[in-house]
Amino acid sequence: MRLIIDEYSSLLVILAVATVLAVVLFLLSFLVASQSPDAEKISAYECGFDPFEDARNTFDVRFYLVAILFIIFDLEAAFLYPWAVSLSSITSLGFWSMFDFMFELTVGFIYVWKRGALEWE
Repeated sequence: MRLIIDEYSSLLVILAVATVLAVVLFLLSFLVASQSPDAEKISAYECGFDPFEDARNTFDVRFYLVAILFIIFDLEAAFLYPWAVSLSSITSLGFWSMFDFMFELTVGFIYVWKRGALEWE
């Protein structure tokens, strides 16, 4: 048990110092910074004008389709990079399973493209 504590003691010290430093800096930002909100500071800044409709309006389905397609192809890149790095040391099963994965993603992309989901009109 003593060996485990000796191994992790430096990590615990760093964690404690980081926590104390974060709390001190957070508190100092409230003490030192001037808290004087005016009309310009609290005005709408994201789009330049005040919102004129309810924020709970429904979105077009195409927004969600684009988001899902982005996630799919982002995951493809996340799987493709380690596979490409270790390509010289993997077996043929690893090669063909990634080939199958890429083939299924390509077929799905062609399907979505042919269905017109990528058209924005």
